[in-house]
Amino acid sequence: MRKQLIEQKGYTDEELPSRQTIDTKLRDLNYYPTRVTKSKPKKKIPETDAIFEQLAKVNPEADDAPDTLRVSLDAKARVKIGPFSRGGKSRVPVEAADHDFEPKETLVPFGILSPALGELFLYFTLSRVTSDFIVDVLEMYWKSVREQFSHVKTLVLNLDNGPENHSRRTQFMKRLVEFARKYQLNIQLAYYPPYHSKYNPIERCWGVLEKHWNGDVLDEIDTALNYAKTMTWKGEHPVTVELLTQTYETGAKLTAKEMKALETQIERLPGLEKWFVKIPCTAETVWDT
Repeated sequence: MRKQLIEQKGYTDEELPSRQTIDTKLRDLNYYPTRVTKSKPKKKIPETDAIFEQLAKVNPEADDAPDTLRVSLDAKARVKIGPFSRGGKSRVPVEAADHDFEPKETLVPFGILSPALGELFLYFTLSRVTSDFIVDVLEMYWKSVREQFSHVKTLVLNLDNGPENHSRRTQFMKRLVEFARKYQLNIQLAYYPPYHSKYNPIERCWGVLEKHWNGDVLDEIDTALNYAKTMTWKGEHPVTVELLTQTYETGAKLTAKEMKALETQIERLPGLEKWFVKIPCTAETVWDT
């Protein structure tokens, strides 16, 4: 600290207190030495820069187009329901179990955020987040806002490339094609690259939710849901907080023949086929690349 004050701020050696005095002051301010961490190489795939360049084009165009709505969607890590410490701070005394025993339940939050409008919709499940769950939630969301967005013809979805929602997941793509046909919506998938999902706008909401409920014990499902209802994103509470009780099973998939037929009904961006996909609302629709 002494060295940096001299080099960066121009103090002379005589102007500064001793090293011991500075050390004492830093400790009084709760600054303590920490272990030096090894730098980790950034994980990056060859397409990362190209994906971000395309996102920088797709997202603003979607926000500016009067007939297009862009939403960001993803799940948060499972939350243990039980008398467990969450590591936060509270202004009132809170007691928690000293060990993480078997939880009563595990709850998975799933969110849909409209970045341009700041509207947040939260859905919770005790089951697995499968392709069917994701599209069911998307359908619930659209049913709740379709009157508000009756002018919208295209829905742009920002996602990460997770195992249940990547563009090669046959059940996910099948359900999205069905969704597009049912509601006469053109769907455009715009994925964030691997190891960079933190840039997906919905991810910022999870940090706010975690900070909001960290100082308490989530010993009941209703406790977690009530905290979700009282969190704020850009000054507003979530529009919706719902618990889905349906059980979702993994393993649903199409045969190679069925997926080949499905591929004829969608368009992939050349060179970035996995990351940018268009699903027209009718088989006859042709989009500009």
